[in-house]
Amino acid sequence: MPDLKDKLNERLDLLQKMMESNEHLTNPEEAYALTMRISFAWSVLSEEDREYVQCAQDAITEGWEWGEVE
Repeated sequence: MPDLKDKLNERLDLLQKMMESNEHLTNPEEAYALTMRISFAWSVLSEEDREYVQCAQDAITEGWEWGEVE
């Protein structure tokens, strides 16, 4: 049975795939729900993961494409 860290890592990987493919633009409800299924365990996330989730939430709610800033 996977532990909490394993589940969070699976969810973070899925969020990264959604963001990098810009799926959050076509399915924002699912993408945002996924961020909520990660952020419930905020205290065990690394600072880097917390920042990623916050940036993803901003991109989802604002409808921004995900990618490198030129």
